Amino acid sequence: MSQAAVVRQRTDPAIGRATVAGMGAADPAWLRARRDEAWAIYQATPMPSTRSEEWRYTDLARKLQLDDLVVADGHTGPAAGALLPGPLRRTMEQDGDSAGRIVDVDGKVVSVELDESLARQGVVLTSLREAARQGDDNIRRLLATAAVPATDGKFPALNAALWSDGVFLRVPSGVTIERPVRLSRWVSRSGSATFTRILIVAEASSRLSFVEETLSPDFDRTTLVNTAVEVFSRGGAQVQYVSLQRLGRGGFYLANQRTLAERDSTLDTLNVALGGSVGRVDLNARLLGPGANSDMLGLYFGDADQHFDFNTSQDHVSPHAHSDLLYKGALDGSARGVFRGIIRVHEGAQGTDAYQTNRNLILSDDAIATSLPNLEIGADDVRCSHGATVGQLDAEALFYLMSRGLTRGRAERLVVLGFLGEVLSRLPLGGVVEKVTNAIVAKLRNV
Repeated sequence: MSQAAVVRQRTDPAIGRATVAGMGAADPAWLRARRDEAWAIYQATPMPSTRSEEWRYTDLARKLQLDDLVVADGHTGPAAGALLPGPLRRTMEQDGDSAGRIVDVDGKVVSVELDESLARQGVVLTSLREAARQGDDNIRRLLATAAVPATDGKFPALNAALWSDGVFLRVPSGVTIERPVRLSRWVSRSGSATFTRILIVAEASSRLSFVEETLSPDFDRTTLVNTAVEVFSRGGAQVQYVSLQRLGRGGFYLANQRTLAERDSTLDTLNVALGGSVGRVDLNARLLGPGANSDMLGLYFGDADQHFDFNTSQDHVSPHAHSDLLYKGALDGSARGVFRGIIRVHEGAQGTDAYQTNRNLILSDDAIATSLPNLEIGADDVRCSHGATVGQLDAEALFYLMSRGLTRGRAERLVVLGFLGEVLSRLPLGGVVEKVTNAIVAKLRNV
């Protein structure tokens, strides 16, 4: 690191009220007021602790010291058109075709590309900060209001106060985007805290897939990446949202994701956690209209001392809606995986059809998997079930593969890939399955 970079890190603002003022200096009045309100909520909200059921197995007092972090304000990132970091460029080259791409480096959007034919149909893909400053009414109505408001908790409030940039994607009614829209995010500054947001609005009968990938080098200090994701699926829309987390060691990934599916719409999600030292995802799917559907998929593979924590909820607000959750994880070394899920069937949500499954594969004596599925039923005409398993490698499967000439290491890799592959087969998306599979294979070679 250059001497100038060291000086800059020392003099950048730490998390505080002055940072909020600086972050919103060029924002419209309504957004500055929203940031101020979020900061007040943040200050009044205690830090989550292990006394809370939702944070019982992730001790923030030991794993994250906010006062030690430097806020990435989006002003010190590279200029648009600057050469992207080599690892980011290489992973982007491995992607399949895309209808659009947005690139974020250290909390700043540095490039946006969108197929011209989609732009002519009214599709909007842009920097969230620029769209807010230009007065887009969708952002004023929806940003940090109905999906991830500051009142959701300590970290949603901090994000609402300090987000530096993000993605805004709106697909008009009846428009279909055949290829994925991609976000490639790179974080480089050790000891920093990066706050970004994603706001997706799929209008009635539209169709889209959005793939977000977050990468970084290894860090010598804890480095926070905090993102809030708000996805709105209007009547009859079909939306796929994918998050692929591949941070380096020392990375602390914290995501608050909310999906709102209206009548006859489909809103599917896939969370893949492979990197970082700590990963925490809070995902809430709300089924708001009859015929709404949400498949919630998750895949995680931890080794060494990695810690992954998933907190999910399926909120069936409306009758005659469907949700199906499947999260599968493989854990090696002294890694820990935590899954906590709840299906909530609200009063009057008759005809609900909801399922929840978490399965874990333990690859070492020191790995730990904790699974806590729950049901909360407020209606009497429903079909709901939940289940969880924790097991070791299938000895018979290993023996069979080794009897066919495979080494034990290769046989174990095939068993793990087969175990995790069920998740990917449920959401076959161009380029995503291949990329995730290759990342898992590369990781398996090193464990």
